[in-house]
Amino acid sequence: MAMIRVEPVQVHVRADWFDGRPREITWNTRRVPVTEVVRVREETSAFPVMVGPRTIFEVETPVARLTLSYRHRSRRWSIEGLDDAVRAA
Repeated sequence: MAMIRVEPVQVHVRADWFDGRPREITWNTRRVPVTEVVRVREETSAFPVMVGPRTIFEVETPVARLTLSYRHRSRRWSIEGLDDAVRAA
């Protein structure tokens, strides 16, 4: 299955103090641990001026594989993609 793009949902992410990688995601009242960071993409060279640079993390959780984005200018995390079929297989 492919990653499903979703309307960005703001979440609270606890990140590692030294390297900034996500360790835990709080979505509404549910806490989900990040088991693995699969891919990291930094968009610091080409970005819209109004939005600013961002870093995209593709992470594995016990629930699903998620695409998290971190917007550096506003310091906000959001979920932009979801693939729950990976866990079902």
